[in-house]
Amino acid sequence: MSSLPRRVKSEAKPLISEDDELSSFLNLSSESEEEEEEWEPKSKIAKRPRLPKKNESRPKRVAVPQSTVARKRVKKIAIKEELDVSLPIAPAEGSKDGVPLSKPKEEDVGTDLKILNKKPEVPKKVQLNSFQGKNLNSLESDEKPSTSVLVVGKQVKHEQSEEDFTFDEPPFKRIKSTTCLEGKPVKHAGGNKVKEEFEMNWDIVQVLSERTSVEPWVCANLIRLFQEENTIPFIARYRKELINNLEADALREIQQTLEELRTVAKKTHAMIQKLKKEGKLSGGLLTALLNCRTLEELDHVSAPYKTGSKGTKAQRAKQLGLEPAALSLLQNPMELNLFSYVRPNIKGLSTIQEVEAGVQHILADMFAKDKDTLDFIRKLCQQRYICIQSALAKASSKNINEKDIDKFQLYHEFSCNIKNIQHHQILAINRGENLKILTVKVNVPDGVKNEFCWWCVNERWRPKHFVKPELMRILQNSVEDAYKRLIYPLLCREFRSKLTSDAEKESVMMFGRNLRQLLLTSPVRGRTLMGVDPGYKHGCKLAIISPTSQILHTDVVYLHSGQGFREAEKIKRHLLQYNCSTVVIGNGTACRETEAYFADLIMKKYFAPLDVVYCIVSEAGASIYSVSPEASKEMPDLDPNLRSAVSIARRVQDPLAELVKIEPKHIGVGMYQHDVSQTLLKATLDSVVEECVSFVGVDINICSEILLRHIAGLNANRAKNIIEWREKNGPFINREQLKEVKGLGPKSFQQCAGFIRFNQEYIKTFCSSKKIELESHVLLNKAGAQVTKKKQGKKKSKLTPGASKQPNPLDQTCIHPESYNTAMRFLSFIGGNPNDIGKPDMQQKVNAVIQKEGLEGVAKRLNTTVHTLQLIIDGLTQPEGFDIRTDFDKPDFKRSIVCFEDLSVGTVLTGKVENATPFGVFVDIGVGKAGLIPVRNITEAKLSKVKKRRSLGLGPGERVEVKVVNIDIPRLRITLDLIRVL
Repeated sequence: MSSLPRRVKSEAKPLISEDDELSSFLNLSSESEEEEEEWEPKSKIAKRPRLPKKNESRPKRVAVPQSTVARKRVKKIAIKEELDVSLPIAPAEGSKDGVPLSKPKEEDVGTDLKILNKKPEVPKKVQLNSFQGKNLNSLESDEKPSTSVLVVGKQVKHEQSEEDFTFDEPPFKRIKSTTCLEGKPVKHAGGNKVKEEFEMNWDIVQVLSERTSVEPWVCANLIRLFQEENTIPFIARYRKELINNLEADALREIQQTLEELRTVAKKTHAMIQKLKKEGKLSGGLLTALLNCRTLEELDHVSAPYKTGSKGTKAQRAKQLGLEPAALSLLQNPMELNLFSYVRPNIKGLSTIQEVEAGVQHILADMFAKDKDTLDFIRKLCQQRYICIQSALAKASSKNINEKDIDKFQLYHEFSCNIKNIQHHQILAINRGENLKILTVKVNVPDGVKNEFCWWCVNERWRPKHFVKPELMRILQNSVEDAYKRLIYPLLCREFRSKLTSDAEKESVMMFGRNLRQLLLTSPVRGRTLMGVDPGYKHGCKLAIISPTSQILHTDVVYLHSGQGFREAEKIKRHLLQYNCSTVVIGNGTACRETEAYFADLIMKKYFAPLDVVYCIVSEAGASIYSVSPEASKEMPDLDPNLRSAVSIARRVQDPLAELVKIEPKHIGVGMYQHDVSQTLLKATLDSVVEECVSFVGVDINICSEILLRHIAGLNANRAKNIIEWREKNGPFINREQLKEVKGLGPKSFQQCAGFIRFNQEYIKTFCSSKKIELESHVLLNKAGAQVTKKKQGKKKSKLTPGASKQPNPLDQTCIHPESYNTAMRFLSFIGGNPNDIGKPDMQQKVNAVIQKEGLEGVAKRLNTTVHTLQLIIDGLTQPEGFDIRTDFDKPDFKRSIVCFEDLSVGTVLTGKVENATPFGVFVDIGVGKAGLIPVRNITEAKLSKVKKRRSLGLGPGERVEVKVVNIDIPRLRITLDLIRVL
């Protein structure tokens, strides 16, 4: 770091002030990029006022072309030899200078200037100034992949050739698609400005930070990343430095909050344009609208001006000409004479009382729309006891079923502080109110009103001069009227809306966490399974599937119609024929009886010599899937009833691959999913599915189209095109071939490439079998090209894309193609061989180097970040076929059954979590009825320390040891206490 020339340091400082670093970084304030329309905004450009003077740039401009040629020659050598470039390290707390720039290489500057010279609209002065100080990084972005390290407007370039990851794009187009931000930004108090499409009187970064409790610099980075259409799985795995290592759940929450704020801004500007067109927009109204941060505030301010509105009392008073009187009461009350406004023949002005009422309405409207006044009352409410109350509606018993009323018994006389009320309680109260069973109100104490009125009269709206008693009485009445008629209803709406919004978000996030846990259930590999879809009248549907998910046999048996013994022979014959010792039973109708039937046969060793075990699996959504177009395409010759049995078996064999075929909300692991925003629910659940599929990864050559479309960066069309390419050209050999797929551009490739896997053994076998064929094909092509050239004088025909493709061992790892160069340098550094990826020898070499130099030391030597290096190490050391789902629980296989009658208080059982809610966790303990562990019984001491958790919650599929603490036989309710997580 100390080798940095004084000239560069002194020139860099004016461009990167401490307060302006992040702003400059987010706005890409290099003047060369400012000229492109792709990179709005143009605000806060540090060098803008100093651009024009032509005579300043004349002396420097002469040197550029000469050095460009020389520097470009040097660059080729530098790439091969100068690998050790210092990595900027985050400063200690209180550091003023942030992270220093690494030494800028002259050869890079020359090449970058040449690239920029292709754009005639950029002045040459800009080109020269842009490599001084921080703007060097903007120019370098054309020549490197997105793993370059950026530290709040400071960037360190990886030593890589220009050919790496260009995605066949011209340089000026590559900026947007490949320049991604990496490197840990320094935290700054200010400078987090982000240009938005719709400007408001508040900073979106600051508001987003306040609402999500995430640092402003992280919020600014995320806004930029989302603007560049990066997906959450990609950001969570490959951009950790920019997001302070946040998890996917937190990213989703920030993204949703960001969308809400943008919706407010968009609707506000739409309302402004509408009012402007109608001639109703005044300066005060414009300010009030631009101050709105929520849709409730926007409705409050804009309601009187909407089409069809009769107008407010204040508007009618203004139309009568009383606004000057109201303003005079505050500004110059000594000269105000209300009797002069009396007009006996005009309604609303006929008496002094009507004039006073009109003035009062205007003042109340002013108070209710004033930002400082609303901020004061909100702050006051935060310090006081505000409660939400619900009661049984008087007319409810006449029109509504008694059972429905009993469901809300807890809320017939309910009161709770809004700070302490639980999310599930809010959703229950809202449902009761919608069904007209409950009435709900927000109770704000009188002390809040009294203090607010005193503050308004004596502080905020105190007249500037002496006021007569009768005028002071009007002012006091105006404040009370504003509170009672306008402000209190607004507060109630805000409180209810905020509580409902938070409850919906928590419900959706809980649904997402449950779904994630379910999707990541560890697969059961290498077993032949019998899926059983239980039933009474129509029998139990059977499907036997091979370890590779092929359907071996299907049948229907009638176990519950007096033919159980005869059907047992048929089942035994099937199990012995296909050597199947695992039975998977769906948890639908007749599940309990079917489970007892198999448990009895297993206890009697009826299936000997097979040691048969069984498990219960949720069949939620199986029937819906069995009649779907996807199921018809996948199993065209199979009866829909039998398809559900196949789906049940495959849910154990590979839960993720099977459950992605079903609409997430039909899987049934949520709470109040029908009461929450369906748009929010679908967006979150789809994002969770995308996250799970991406993080597990898919083998591009064997995965289904349905699974493929859930990979980050892909959609239904791209997945279809990939399958078509695979069918036409044979298996993919490496990730680079993805670029040949129609519709899969640079951005899509960048987002999906890291989550695509290749079975190297399969690829090697395929390549060796096709080697002779490929070689002859190449010779034929060359010969044909030569003949064509002789006869027609045309260019040589291109070789087929597959002819030059070679397998890449890194394609079987989680390492992103943008980091391949760094990964190969790391392999060279430790003396490793790419063909040893995942082997013990590789693990030993990596451990030896890391123990000797440390993770940070190696990262600095390779000029990369610690997070990127850790990802490379994980990719190189994880065994071939590594699956993150091995850390999660497998299904609980059983041989015997426990009946409800066998339970007693104090009984200790093991069970599997079925569903998690904010008030507790439902556990399947094998008695046909799930027991509930109340949330108060789940403590940190009882949870496993091995598993990383964002909260104390348990997720579906986890095995737990529980103790029965209460049994309610009439209601079939079992209350449990958590002993430990297994």
